[in-house]
Amino acid sequence: MMMPTVLYDVQELRRAMKGAGTDEGCLIEILVSRTTKEIQCIKETYQLQYGRSLEDDICSDTSAMFRRVLVSLLSGGRDEGNYLDDNLMRQDAQELYESGEKKWGTDEVKFLTILCSRNRNHLLHVFDEYKRISQKDIEQSIKSETSGNFEAALLAIVKCMRNKHAYFAERLYNSMKGLGTDDDTLIRVMVSRAEIDMLDIRANFKRLYGKSLYSFIKGDTSGDYKKVLLILCGGDD
Repeated sequence: MMMPTVLYDVQELRRAMKGAGTDEGCLIEILVSRTTKEIQCIKETYQLQYGRSLEDDICSDTSAMFRRVLVSLLSGGRDEGNYLDDNLMRQDAQELYESGEKKWGTDEVKFLTILCSRNRNHLLHVFDEYKRISQKDIEQSIKSETSGNFEAALLAIVKCMRNKHAYFAERLYNSMKGLGTDDDTLIRVMVSRAEIDMLDIRANFKRLYGKSLYSFIKGDTSGDYKKVLLILCGGDD
């Protein structure tokens, strides 16, 4: 279980596309939340492990705008700096507004281009400016202007930019709430984040849902599976 995180990501991406059906949630989660350097590593390891290109596999397994957003994330073209150009920030916010809320139909490419390439600091300011112009939060606009897996991918980008730990807390909560457990998501997030930011994820989980992640796992799982997850969780809050 304690294999290097990159290798684990690679195996999860392969599992998500192998056989009938695709685990789109897994593709989105990994490609949206990993850094540019990690994505590069994932691509190289995938090629070594399976003798095939991750981009080719994603292209043959997905379609339309959803494919485009994944390929864009995979290209690792996001600016990782902190630089903020006020004029460009205002221009981006205006273009997002004019590409969605302001017109009939949505210019999805514009959303994709801005959300997949700009740095985090820039985007956080764009989201604030967007709200000022449109009187709507960017997440509300994405929900009303897009749909399906493309919508899910764009929302994941926004959530990760705002607070990656809260994004993972929400993934964990959704994997356990209601009837049945989404074991693939629960295991993947717990294993891949255990040694990276689990304490932050736990704090956000408690803040968002009023219960500790530990107690949620305890009530939702059993046996050795539960024991391992609780060890990965690391403690109650």
